[in-house]
This record gives sequence, C-alpha cells and structure tokens, in this order.
Amino acid sequence: MSASRNFSRKDFIQTSALGMAAMFFGSSFTKVLDFSEKPYFNLKPIGRQFSLDGYYIWCSSPIWGDDGKVHLFYSRWKKEKGMGGWLNGSEICRAEADSPFHQFEHKQVILSPRGGGFWDATTCHNPLIKKVDGEWLLFFMGNSNGKTNTKRIGLATSKTLDGDWQRPEQPLLLPGKEGAWDDHCTTNPAFVKGNDGKYWLFYKSWNTYEYETQKGAVRGNRKYGLAKADSPLGPYTQVSENPVIDFSNMPNNAQLEDAFVWQHNGKFHLVARDMGFYNHEFGLHLTSKNGVSWTKPKIAYLDMKSYVTEPTPPKHLKRFGRLERPMLLMSKDGKKPQFLFGATQGGAFETSTTFVFEILNK
Repeated sequence: MSASRNFSRKDFIQTSALGMAAMFFGSSFTKVLDFSEKPYFNLKPIGRQFSLDGYYIWCSSPIWGDDGKVHLFYSRWKKEKGMGGWLNGSEICRAEADSPFHQFEHKQVILSPRGGGFWDATTCHNPLIKKVDGEWLLFFMGNSNGKTNTKRIGLATSKTLDGDWQRPEQPLLLPGKEGAWDDHCTTNPAFVKGNDGKYWLFYKSWNTYEYETQKGAVRGNRKYGLAKADSPLGPYTQVSENPVIDFSNMPNNAQLEDAFVWQHNGKFHLVARDMGFYNHEFGLHLTSKNGVSWTKPKIAYLDMKSYVTEPTPPKHLKRFGRLERPMLLMSKDGKKPQFLFGATQGGAFETSTTFVFEILNK
C-alpha cells in the first residue's frame, strides 16, 4: 500500500487546504499556516563545506572511510552549462575532509560520461555510496541522450574508496513497460538492507505520457518504486507493478524526490525533498516497517532561510533557498544519524555547493 492510500478524510482536507494556500500565497504560504509539529530533524547549520570555482556541485553522498576521514561522493558540472547542465554533462567525483566540520577537498574524478553509445554516455549523476561486506558500492544514474527518458540506475564497485572502480556495462535497473507508472526512467537510487535478508533498492520514476502531455511548471508525478535482490549487485526485481510511495491523488500535483533511506530504532526511515505536499522548499520524513507501506509525510526540515541568512542571490539561481538531495552521514557504528548533507544554490562562486547540518538529539 502506498503512502497516499493511507490518508484519512481529515488528512485529505488538511492537505487540500495546503494546496489552496499554495495557490494564494506561493512558496511562502507556510509562514501563514501554523504547523504544530516541529521538523523531524533538529538541525544546527555548519555551513557550505564544499565549493568549487567554475562548477555546480550537487548530490553530496558522505561516508566514513577506513582512514577515519569523511569521503564525499558528489556530482559536478561546468558553470557555463547553467543549472540544467546536470542532465548532459555531469560527472561523479570524490572529495574528503577530516570531519564534517572541516572543508572538503576535491581528490579525484570517479565516473565521467563515456560517449560512444554507452548507456551512461552523456551524464553521470546521483551518486550514493555504501559499503557491504568489505566492498564499496557506488549507485548512480547515467543517461545516453542528454534527456530524462534514458536515465538509468547503475552500480560501480571498488575494493577501496580511492581505487579502481569497476564500471557497469549495463544499467542495474530498467524502467517499466510502456504505459506503466515507471516507464520513463529509473533514477534517484536509495539503498538499504531489508529485514527480510534481501537488499532493497528504491528508485524514482514517472509516466512518459503524463510527462509529455501535462501542463504546468512540474509535469508528471514522481513516485517511488522498490526492487529487491539477494545480492547487492543484483539482479533486482520490482516487488510490485505499483509504486510504494504515491501522492498522485493529493492536490497541487504533490510528489517527492531525492529519497534517502536508513534503518533506525526498528523502523525504516526516508527523507526526501518535498515537491508540493507542503511546498517545494521543505524536506519530508516518512517511516515504514516493511518498505512498502509508508506513513503520511511529515516535515523533515524547513527552508534554508529558517537556518541561515545569506545575501540575495543573482537572478540565475532561481532555486535558491531550498536544500535538495538530502543525505545522511551516520555515526561510525551505523546506528545513528549525525549529519545532514545536501545541495543548495548560492555560495561564493554563484553556483551550488554542499551544505552540512549537524543533527541534534536524534
């Protein structure tokens, strides 16, 4: 059962009110309404911990290395491409720092677009770094034509973080058949070991017909599916023909993206960027016992101006003020969320940077 199917009539009325408020007040409508619940994360801003002159930085996935340092797998593309350059020219790199309180330093390029007809010919994006049984796993998205309809999730592997990464010749997960909810692409990988002994891969997708025919600023409705495998290397099989997270019967074309999943206190948790459930500048938090039935979304974190004050950005940074691609750095024993990493526009180079928060009392 998807999250949207669990809503009561009261929930629907409340969410409808949010949608109506958004129509009248825009992205600032949350200031008019009184949210009685505090965000799930109590956050203390550390700051823009990684910037690069001449580049947009996105998708900041951190992990503790065997050397005790924090290794950051991130995507970048050249500034002259503009914000949309992630789709046809992103590459995945590694940076490192002694801790999240230190500035990160770029170390190496891990995956670049290959060209030549490969499935990841034109972009490499959405890095997610994990370690399973002594092997480093780098989930990512590639595309072959610089467009959304060839986005596919892949998996590169290595014995060391700075070593020789084995690059996949084929994607790890393909879209659904034509007409399915997920026939457009597979992207935004989220990975966790399940409580059934299998490895769970969550992915974002949407329907091509809706994407091509709908009007408005956001076309199509992004949902999340779940695929499982006996090995982290696959093969992965979808658990259902239906998505496990689906807001499509909510007002305001509500949806979410950029999901990150982890296990904590006997539950599976998910943090993602809100796309219309409350607004487009918040994060969402959901929980589940089985990875299939998820709770109603609650607020995970607020907009950036609720935590920091920064100068008004140049006009080309139209998404300034929101934290996207939320990722967690867990404690070294893997049991507790300690830091929230994300991508946000702005910074000294007027592009986008990695922003880090310390998570308090979680």
